[in-house]
Amino acid sequence: MVADPRKLRPGELCRLLNSTTLGEVISERQLLRHRNRAGLRIGDGQHVDLLRYVGWLVEQTHAPKPEFEVDPYEELKDRARARNAALSLAGRDIGELPEVVNPQRKARAQDDFQFFCEEYFHTTFHHPWSDDHLKVIRKIQKAVIEGGLFAMAMPRGSGKSSLCEVACIWALLFGHRQFVCLIGSDEGHAAEMLESIKTELEGNDLLLEDYPEVVYPIRALDGIANRCSGQLYQGERTHISWTAKEIVLPTMPASPASAAVIKVAGLTGRIRGMKHKRADGQTVRPSLVVLDDPQTDESARSLSQCAQRESILAGAVLGLAGPGQKISGIMPCTVIRPGDMADRILDRDKHPQWQGERTKMIYSFPTNEKLWEEYAQLRADGLRAELGLYNATAFYIEHQTEMDAGARIARPARFNEDEASAIQHAMNLRLQNEAAFFAEYHNEPLPEAVPFSTLLSAEDIAAKLNRMPRATVPSSCTQLTAYIDVQVNLLYYLVCAWTEDFSGYVIDYGSYPDQRRDYFTLRDANPTLLSVAPGTAQEGAIFAGLQGLTADLLGREWQQEGGGILRIGACLIDANWRASTDTVYEFCRRSTFGGVLMPSHGRYVGAASVPFAEYKRQPGERVGHNWRIPSTYGKRACRHVTYDTNYWKTFCFRPPCRGYGRPELSVDLRDGAQPAPVIV
Repeated sequence: MVADPRKLRPGELCRLLNSTTLGEVISERQLLRHRNRAGLRIGDGQHVDLLRYVGWLVEQTHAPKPEFEVDPYEELKDRARARNAALSLAGRDIGELPEVVNPQRKARAQDDFQFFCEEYFHTTFHHPWSDDHLKVIRKIQKAVIEGGLFAMAMPRGSGKSSLCEVACIWALLFGHRQFVCLIGSDEGHAAEMLESIKTELEGNDLLLEDYPEVVYPIRALDGIANRCSGQLYQGERTHISWTAKEIVLPTMPASPASAAVIKVAGLTGRIRGMKHKRADGQTVRPSLVVLDDPQTDESARSLSQCAQRESILAGAVLGLAGPGQKISGIMPCTVIRPGDMADRILDRDKHPQWQGERTKMIYSFPTNEKLWEEYAQLRADGLRAELGLYNATAFYIEHQTEMDAGARIARPARFNEDEASAIQHAMNLRLQNEAAFFAEYHNEPLPEAVPFSTLLSAEDIAAKLNRMPRATVPSSCTQLTAYIDVQVNLLYYLVCAWTEDFSGYVIDYGSYPDQRRDYFTLRDANPTLLSVAPGTAQEGAIFAGLQGLTADLLGREWQQEGGGILRIGACLIDANWRASTDTVYEFCRRSTFGGVLMPSHGRYVGAASVPFAEYKRQPGERVGHNWRIPSTYGKRACRHVTYDTNYWKTFCFRPPCRGYGRPELSVDLRDGAQPAPVIV
């Protein structure tokens, strides 16, 4: 049956229109929308007139579109943008600050650092204060409020670093200081201190109660540092910063800590010129510096590093405040070895401005040594048997009165659960490692026992002084030799006089060019070889330096004690440094002293190496006791000597013994000079 196109059911119309090669052109839902819009113009309630429907579609398609003053889509985007901005603004603004919970507590803490520590950090400082703690707290408070420098060495575990961290927070919260610089032995150490301060500001609820103007904006970050740049208070940016190397507290009206700064640096890093520019254009410089253990174990054992760090402290660190400004400083430190940087800073005779303070775990030791020896044996036996301190502690409790006699402890409350008193705790630490105890808990480290075969001390060298004028040859000596060590900036030389039994005397030593000072390092040498031979390259400077030095050493007559003269009979020049090897060989060939000069090469002979005594002698070679002068060949056609470095170092350091002599190393120094290690 053929359908009437003027009277089609909606389903029939959809099937008819979708039956063309165009595929689906309309759906029943779309047709329903068209019927609702056209009404009875295209059919009755149940049927659709196809011709009328087509005419209506043509009319709708060609009908002129209304003109809008504003693009509806753009208007929609503007409304969405405004809504998002409002939501973002509401999320960035921290809202109103909470009220201060305890204004009286806050007011009292302003000028009382001890009260501040006790009230707001009682979980950190939960033990009773010792007299030493109270003295240190007073000096920290004075340094923060009134200014000045304060260095303190306290026993390990006394909380000196925690006191300094809390002092930084106290100084900033009350506006005592606007810029605090944390300096450690390196930048990583200082960053750890800053992280500890950040933990307190983020997690200490007592600080939130009384200092909401500082802590509440920090809490609003929720640990997300990216929110700092957008944070608002009453529609204004807080300019807060929260990074691994810097904290800038929020800019808040009427807050003494507004825009206060904490920055970190390493002592040997970039310190000079440290500053911070605030949002109002004001530039602030550090006014308080906290140096926490500014030396390392390695630097404490190096005279040059100690001197360098001491120089940085006196110059770059104390000059951080800028011209005409005085900086305050707090330095918690540990004396690692006698004479290190911390030891010198704490010495009020050397550095009176630092007001150094040394505290100890125990100020006087028990006098009953016999009972403590028995205790030490019981303690060792218990530890070996895995019984702990049970038997030793029982013995101590039984004889406590006698064993405590004569002892004076700094902090009676400091001892462990398996111990009966602070005196027992201190003695246990001493028995565990005496050297570590005196360094870490007594702040008076024991002199280091350095094996003679490892390093010559100043005392060892001083004991060899011959009390003769410099450059004077002892009457018993018959031979003179010299050695020149080639470095990039300097030449070091040594002149030795020798007797027939191979006893040696150092009669002269120094550097070329002469540094005109008793102590220096290669790094800070001035003048250098290049300054003596301006306009030359490195090879030319070394060549010119060797000419000048050999003319002085080899061209002179050395006066002998009691009359007579000697000349240097052999001079070795170090040729191991590849950058100077060819230059040394060329100089030895061309020098007027060529019969005396000879390049030298020290060789390492280890356990797996062939000993010099087992080398097969080649034609033309000269072979001696662990030294050889090979035949000349190749482009370096110059006689040279090679020797076993390890053997001759051991020989020089070996104590004299019967049947096997060793050189007597004697040193003559200029007036006022300090002994220095001598290498022969």
